Amino acid sequence: MSDSRHDATPEPRGDPVVVVPYDPAWPRTFDALATQLAATLGDLAVGIEHVGSTAVPGLAAKPIVDVDVVVRRDEDLADARTRLSAAGYTSLGDLGVAGREAFRAPPGAPRHHLYVCASGAAALRAHLLLRDALRADPDLAVAYGTLKAELAERFRDDRDSYTEGKSAFIRSVLMRERDAGRKRSRRR
Repeated sequence: MSDSRHDATPEPRGDPVVVVPYDPAWPRTFDALATQLAATLGDLAVGIEHVGSTAVPGLAAKPIVDVDVVVRRDEDLADARTRLSAAGYTSLGDLGVAGREAFRAPPGAPRHHLYVCASGAAALRAHLLLRDALRADPDLAVAYGTLKAELAERFRDDRDSYTEGKSAFIRSVLMRERDAGRKRSRRR
């Protein structure tokens, strides 16, 4: 998420960008997906994280649940790809983000983005850092939601411009959170 490539998604390019008010059903959708993914991946998955805007209570978002599956190491990505393919997922490669593999959901599944990342991958750390910052700071979440709604209205049919429009905000949050983390580490 430190640049626009981190928001590259497995959505069809022609779909319009639509941001809607927070839906309290999103966590339940994530829970159902996590249960299915845990069954599919077994002990290969060491974590399944609800990330992205649908993971932040009250935040406006595209109505697509983002899921990061965490595996132990990069070498586990191939096995995850095989198991997910057998469950109907289509691998889309890394979409320009090293250390992460994206998947298109099977037909009929709830709308979601699925990413598989090795534990400690930069893309995973960025997803978690942004999510946690937005959860911890309601004013920040409102500002982000407002920005996303404005961008969706302005760039409804231009997903790349919508994504690029969020990049500076995301970078600033990630830098702020990383700086705060370093300061906390030095105080210990």
